[in-house]
Amino acid sequence: MLALLKPIFYTPLYNGLIFLMGVLPNAGVAVILLTLLVKIALFPLSQKASRLQFLMKKYEGEINEIKAKHGKDKQAQGKAILDFYREKKLNPFAGFLSVLIQIPLVISLYYIFYGGGLPQVDSALLYSFVHIPEVNMHFLGVDIGGKNMLLAILAGVTQYLQAHALSVPLKPRGENATMGEDLARSMQLQMKYLLPVFIVFVAYASSGAVALYLITSNLFAAVQELYLRRQLSSVKSKSEIPVIS
Repeated sequence: MLALLKPIFYTPLYNGLIFLMGVLPNAGVAVILLTLLVKIALFPLSQKASRLQFLMKKYEGEINEIKAKHGKDKQAQGKAILDFYREKKLNPFAGFLSVLIQIPLVISLYYIFYGGGLPQVDSALLYSFVHIPEVNMHFLGVDIGGKNMLLAILAGVTQYLQAHALSVPLKPRGENATMGEDLARSMQLQMKYLLPVFIVFVAYASSGAVALYLITSNLFAAVQELYLRRQLSSVKSKSEIPVIS
């Protein structure tokens, strides 16, 4: 892990986990609660990215008209599209920045459960007001300190559910399909069917704590996406769509 992540993200999250272990019945509940707290804190950023994606889809037809109008003149085409974004008060980079900000937190959270050394506690990382608790690694009769195939499989299943919630219906592949369309189709199919299998191997090779983190994270992401899509689908007209800058 990059040294920069440790004092800014990893150490505070690690202390949060150890603190929760001291006040909750077992490590499993602490893992779930810490994951949910981080996900809830990141929700405004995720909501912003989803709304931007919704807007881009709404204006897709008009952007395609601009591209067709300027043909192969890429410079004029780019300027016209930027003018269109400016007119609609739309920042196409806002979604990218929202995702970029989340990456260090997500990486740090994963490494806490993957390399945190549980049930051992690294006292050197603890703040003065956080005390070493008695760590109970059993959750619903399962030892999450070691490998667990059932939790690993559940991590894969929930990854599939998340990918299914995030996916959009694939259009039939036409004869004139572009390379970009083929790439998008391929990426979506891999995310939906291959990634869950990979997640099963990762979850089993690490620990039950990592699997529990992945399960919680995947379920939250799936529910969040369904909620945001329902929220945005209730928009009746483009004038009602919230401005994203």
